[in-house]
Order: sequence, then structure tokens, then C-alpha cells
Amino acid sequence: MRKKAITIDSKDNVAVALTGLETGSDVIVNQNKYTILTNVKAKHKFALKDFAISDNVIMYGTIVAVAIKKIACGETITTENIKHKSNVVTKKTETVSWKKLDVSKWRDKTFNGFKRSDGQVGTQNTWLFFPLVFCENKNIEILKDTFEKELGYFEPTKYQNILRSHLSNSTNNISEIKERESVLKNINLKFITHPGGCGSIRQDSLELSKLLAGYLNNPNVAGATVLSLGCQNLQIDILKKSLKEINPNFDKPLLIYDQQQIGTIENMLNSAIEQSIEQIFIADKQERKPASLTNLSIGLECGGSDGFSGISANPVLGYVSDVFASIGGTVILSEFPELCGIEQDIINRCVVEKDGYKFLDLLKNYEKNVVAAGSGFDMNPSPGNIKDGLITDAMKSAGAAKKAGSSPIISVKDYGEYITQKGLSLLCTPGNDVESTTIMAGAGANIILFTTGLGTPTGNPITPVIKVSSNTELAIKMNDIIDVDSGSIITGDKSIPEVGNELIDLIIDIASGNKQAKATINKQDDFIPWRRGV
Repeated sequence: MRKKAITIDSKDNVAVALTGLETGSDVIVNQNKYTILTNVKAKHKFALKDFAISDNVIMYGTIVAVAIKKIACGETITTENIKHKSNVVTKKTETVSWKKLDVSKWRDKTFNGFKRSDGQVGTQNTWLFFPLVFCENKNIEILKDTFEKELGYFEPTKYQNILRSHLSNSTNNISEIKERESVLKNINLKFITHPGGCGSIRQDSLELSKLLAGYLNNPNVAGATVLSLGCQNLQIDILKKSLKEINPNFDKPLLIYDQQQIGTIENMLNSAIEQSIEQIFIADKQERKPASLTNLSIGLECGGSDGFSGISANPVLGYVSDVFASIGGTVILSEFPELCGIEQDIINRCVVEKDGYKFLDLLKNYEKNVVAAGSGFDMNPSPGNIKDGLITDAMKSAGAAKKAGSSPIISVKDYGEYITQKGLSLLCTPGNDVESTTIMAGAGANIILFTTGLGTPTGNPITPVIKVSSNTELAIKMNDIIDVDSGSIITGDKSIPEVGNELIDLIIDIASGNKQAKATINKQDDFIPWRRGV
């Protein structure tokens, strides 16, 4: 018989409803019978004890909230009777031991990737076009239109043909738009624009420079064409300095054009087109070659989370994270606001003690800026999160952290830093989905795993983003954006390792170019830099 409710940790004093529970019904949790006092929706929580005001609510074995009203055993936990609370953490309290997983199944596996001269290996081969300042966005769009149409990258959408069919009712000479075959075989072109580079404080431009330098150094990028106006805060030499700090031996083709030096838009774009296509054809000759799985750098992300995310999809990523940490690959956990409430576990897992303090400092500075802006971590759960059972930031964080498994934390990096260490690293990013995935790609991630319970179409221009749903209903309803369904864990049909192994197989296929992530197919090329300044 399928369980109706579960606890996640033996210390928990609330249970998660796996299905809707009606008032007056009885449910068995940990061999104890409880009577439901108020209707509990699936994914939401109910009390396993009588709570007095100020009693701590425990979930995932940690404090996730405090009662602000009396709550009877069997009553639903809501935003009306609890509020956010987390432990106060100041130092490392223990050294966490960890035993590597048995990865004999994966140790000799390879993927077919694009090997770079610096030893990194790309899961795709991309020529990147981007501006140093928003003033050049229009010219990037002109290049995009020109290259995509002439190289056969222009793919008509079904919606264009739907419109054409309607138009043909009144004008009979409108034909169906046909897709052209691309003349390029081993490279794809990506064009990104942004609102930065000038018009704000210098800090924003400097951090944008580090982000863009990280994109250039990402192994998925073969080379780039960059447009500069000339007078912006983000000068060409600042980008080159950021690039040198990441990789002093950077040797990919990098074409930079300064409009105010060249003169007319026509002269600049003529040069950009002629020189770029020469380098693109050269890069197109690169072919995939077998490479060890240790060359994969995997970013971990969650967005549009629900009450099942911390039970199914996120633990699946945690399993995958531990597998790659055991193999000797690189894993990146981001979204610092969603680590609020589990700070003690985080710093205890840091191999280097000063990394733990760096994490606490980054988190405290982040929270200080958030509070100064009139918000706070206690306001983090979105309306969608709350509707689906995640009602405090600490509750959301405890589930979100499951993506990182249990391996030691090798390093802690700030925004703009590039990750080269093998094992699990923390990267300071906001909780916003697109900003976070944008930054992880800039830190070297060549694959990103993204869990969702509500459905989030986010993708990235240079790094494949693989979507894992927390529940089967979502996987069916939004099958055009979901790659893997972990809902079978909720029903008890599959275990976390079983779904995790399926996901690793898919990672290898996508990294080898045998399959495409749904976000890639949908051309979901989201790029939003994080502005930490004023």
C-alpha cells in the first residue's frame, strides 16, 4: 500500500502529506496513527505533536520554523500558525566524515566532448556573440539575424506556419515556411544581450566583466565575437584583465570590435561578419573525442519548487552529486539564500575551515543587502512555493540543500570566481533561477541540472540545462520542458539511486551530443547578469 504521509528525518515533528488528507481521516506515520484535524493538501505538512507558541518546527532534522499560534496534533502547518526561524551559526562544530560511493559502474565511462588546449572539455561547441555594453545590443541582434538566416540556423516555428495558414485564407500565395539545413556541422552560434556595461556603478561593470570572461573560458565555448561602443564603463582592457585572471594562457579566438574607433556601424559589422565566419568555419572542424566523466562540471539548480522537491528531485541530484564527487568530477551548488537555515551543516562539511567562514560572511553580507533593500530571507518563498507546501525560507532551504548530497565541500567561491577544483564547491549566487544558472555557466559548468515542482522553462545559451520534475503530474502536463520525472519516488515505484542512475545516463548522452535537453530544443537561451551594486 502506498504511504499517505512520511517524515524525512527521525527528529522531525511534522509530516509531509503524499496525497490529500481529509479531516477526520486516520494516517499512519512511522507506525503511529494520527487523526487529521484539518484538510491537508498533498505536499503540505501537518503536526505530529501539540505545539505551544514559540515551539520549534523540525523538518529534515533541523529547525525550519517557530509556532506563532497553538497547533494541535494532526492540524495543518500554514503561514498563519508558523513563521521562519533558523539556527544561529557562528563556527564549525564538528568534522563530517564521508565515505565515497561505489562508482565502479561509472569509473571507466566516457562522454564524447570537445577538448580544449587548457585541458577542459566541452559538452557542446559554441561560437558566442555578445556586447560589452547595452548600446551594442541592436548590432548583436543584426548579427544574429544575418548569421542565422544565411547559415541555415533559422528554424521556422510551428506558430509561424499557423499564422501563415490563417493569412493564406485571404491571400492564396503564402507558402509554408521551410527549414533550411545548416552549413555548419560541429558548431552552434549563440547571441546574448544584456542591460549592463555602463549607466550604473563601476562595481556592476566589473562583475559583469568577470561573468563574461567566465563564459569565454567555459569549455563549451570555442571562440567569440565581442562588440564595444568604446566609452562605456566596461572597457575592453577590463574584460581582458578579467580573462587573464581566470586563465593566463587563454588562447581561443577572440574578435573584439570598438565602434567609436572603427566609425560607422556598416564598417564595424562588415569586419565582424567577414572575420567571424572565417573563425567559425575553423572551429566547425573540431570533432568530439572520448573524455573521462571527471571532465564534467555540473551545476545544481532548483526553481519553481514544490513540497515534493526536497523528497524526490533534489535528493536525486544529491545522489548524482555524490557520484560525481566520488568519481572526481566537479559539482557546483549555488543559490545562497536557499542555504539559510542549514548553515551549520554547510560549514561542518567544509574541508578548509576558512571556507566555512567565507560562506558565513558571504551569506551575512547578502542578507544585509537584502534587508537594506526592504526584504529579507524570511520573505523568500514565492507564492508558488507557498501554494505547494514550502512556507518558510528555512523549510525551502533544507529541501534545496538536498541537491548537494553529503560529500565534503572542497571550496567556497564568490560571484565571478571560476571553479576548477574537483569535488563539491559552493558558489555565491542569488536564489533567482536565471541569474543563478547564468552565473554557474560563467563559473565553468558545462552541464546544469535543474529541478522543478511547478515547471520552469529556464535554459542557458552555452550550457545544456536538464530539467528534473519532482512529481509525475508536472512531467505529463509540461512534457515539453521536462527531461526526467522523479515522481516515481513519491509513489514508491523507484528508488532515488534508480532515478539518479537514469539521470546520469542522460547526462552522458547530452554531454556527448547524442541527445538534446528540452531547454536546448526550445532555444531557451536565458542570460541575466546579477547586479549586486546600488
